[in-house]
Amino acid sequence: MDIAEVSMALANASVLSQVGTAVLDKALDMSRELGAGMARMMEAAAMELSVNPNVGANFDMRV
Repeated sequence: MDIAEVSMALANASVLSQVGTAVLDKALDMSRELGAGMARMMEAAAMELSVNPNVGANFDMRV
């Protein structure tokens, strides 16, 4: 192998590493947003139960 091939291979590996890191960063951001949204939904559900504690506690069923 000559120096040019080694240099190109190292540059390619560096670019691939940077792309992988960027994709992982985006996935982490998305996970944070989804987690925050889920926490907001849980808070909203807890608020509904505090306002109407009997809603959804019982149901009638006939067979």
